[in-house]
Amino acid sequence: MAGATSHLHLPSFAGATAWLNSDPLGDAELRGRVVLADFWTLTCINWLRTAPYIRAWSDAYRDDGLIVIGVHTPEFSFEHELDLVRSATRSRGLDYPVAVDNDYEVWTAFANRYWPALYFADRDGVIRDQHFGEGRYEQSERILQELLGVERELVSVEGVGVEAEADWDQLGTPETYLGDARSGSFADWDLSGEWTVEPEKLVLDEAGGSISCRFHARDAHLVLSPGARAPIPFRVLLDGEPPGASHGVDVDADGNGLLRDGRLYQLVRQPGAIRGRTLEITFLEPGAEAYAFTFG
Repeated sequence: MAGATSHLHLPSFAGATAWLNSDPLGDAELRGRVVLADFWTLTCINWLRTAPYIRAWSDAYRDDGLIVIGVHTPEFSFEHELDLVRSATRSRGLDYPVAVDNDYEVWTAFANRYWPALYFADRDGVIRDQHFGEGRYEQSERILQELLGVERELVSVEGVGVEAEADWDQLGTPETYLGDARSGSFADWDLSGEWTVEPEKLVLDEAGGSISCRFHARDAHLVLSPGARAPIPFRVLLDGEPPGASHGVDVDADGNGLLRDGRLYQLVRQPGAIRGRTLEITFLEPGAEAYAFTFG
């Protein structure tokens, strides 16, 4: 099979700490099924942009013998919260089984290193292909069809909102972590106000603190959590003005938004021609936690 890189048996999912949409699945339940294991974490923009394809494949091929298993392995500490994973599963329309991998045991069993990561196993439980990151959708679906023994027109998929494919030609700013454990010379960003810098995040100590970031991309996102405080109102400015038509799905045209729970927030989506911009987000209450900027 083109692109096949492994002939290992599908590892066990027994290390999962919880299951959503399903009872625990083992060899007996998976025997005779084609399995697509999808490693994800709820704040990952790269996974979010693959989600429409995974949903579509699950819908299109489940009657042919495909079972998709989403493996949620958290990147940030707040992503261990089961209620957040349950909420993300619901809001993303994932109706297939989700193995909650809070202890990284499934991740380790697969020797996985990436979000997102796809592992394709045949009806004998042998991994026949794997793919890391976004893209390669047509080839991945053809591999599923080959494993299932079907051949038909590929599904039509178009992501919307945060799931929309990135504008790769205009994506000039890389993902940038804000905690001091993984920070580096990536996006040009700055702080004002009273903040505490921790290994994986920034924490706002007093109301009115802001983060500014210079970027070149259609979309700008920020992974945020309210910590123990919610909701926390915030305000977004673009080049010092309300974003207007360039507001993201989590901000209105005046730049107002509300931090209610831990997830990725889309702050900017520029229509039309893309140019370098300066984003500033100000939090009107203390306690906001900021983890990483991503762009699209």
